[in-house]
Amino acid sequence: MTASLVAEPVVIAHRGVPGSRLEHTRPSYLLGIEEGADYIEPDVVATKDGVLVVRHENEIGGTTDVADRPEFAHLRTTKFIDGLPLTGWFTEDFTLEEIKTLRTRERLPRLRPQNLPLNDTEPLLTLDEVIDIADAENARRGPDAEPIGVYVETKHPTYFRGLGLDLNDRLIEVLERRGLNREGAKVTIQSMETSNLKALRDRTPLPLVQLMERMGGPYDLVATYDPRDYAALTTPRELAKIAEYAQGIGPNKSLVIARDTKQHLLGETGLVRDAHEVGLFVHIWTMRNENNFLPRQLRTSEDKAAPGDATAELLAFYAAGVDGVFSDFTRTAVAARTAHRSGRPADTSGTSGT
Repeated sequence: MTASLVAEPVVIAHRGVPGSRLEHTRPSYLLGIEEGADYIEPDVVATKDGVLVVRHENEIGGTTDVADRPEFAHLRTTKFIDGLPLTGWFTEDFTLEEIKTLRTRERLPRLRPQNLPLNDTEPLLTLDEVIDIADAENARRGPDAEPIGVYVETKHPTYFRGLGLDLNDRLIEVLERRGLNREGAKVTIQSMETSNLKALRDRTPLPLVQLMERMGGPYDLVATYDPRDYAALTTPRELAKIAEYAQGIGPNKSLVIARDTKQHLLGETGLVRDAHEVGLFVHIWTMRNENNFLPRQLRTSEDKAAPGDATAELLAFYAAGVDGVFSDFTRTAVAARTAHRSGRPADTSGTSGT
């Protein structure tokens, strides 16, 4: 068990509350706020005319109705994204005006059929519109209350920079215009790559977070034949280097508490301890309620879409000293945090369904 760097771990509404609403939509973010999140999280990619829009990926065939829109059929294409071929429709081929005609769809229909009735009802959001949601909530709370924060992830920065659509430039422009590129603003910036975070260090006082996947490596390192993968970045030596440009790390949860090949939860890896020793906070991803995403001993049935014992998993990670969690089910994460803090069983009423 490792002590957290903070008094209470933060809960980040991962794309809102995609367990109950379509991810990256206004209702999803509003529900995250209502259920007690400290931050709402948008992933950002760029349009053809350089506007940051909020999508999990720049390929939008699986998360919008674009495939059913004949006026955009000619834009279906195959591209190499981070070195891998991908066929579909891409945000960088659409103007903002065109993007705004599309409507969102459930990304995981087999696991989240409860969200299917919400398909085609919500437009895609810009980063500005997500900031507007946070601003409206903070105005409602008043100046003496803890503000809701915005936790931004820039997606595929090397790829977009190669297109002349530098995500850093566009993000800084938005933050400057909104008065958020300043000390004390409740905004955090994260990325799976390293070089773009290093480039941001002298452009913003905001906290930067180095994301880490359980396999592979940052694409900017892969593209320059740097042999370091994400596993290498978790070593004490590399963590010390990360601490020179970032304030935190965002590891896949299995990098903090390992799993075996049959998906049984094992013991702590020591990553939280090592990160804390060099002053880095640790925000893990992604906590989800469905059996599909839980360790085997916490699954309640063979139904992958059914809720398992997500609370037990959350309590294990809180006990491991993580400083925050990204969750698709904000209410579950908040209830487990309350239980962890109080030492009493979690109130799980209303946390496992929709």
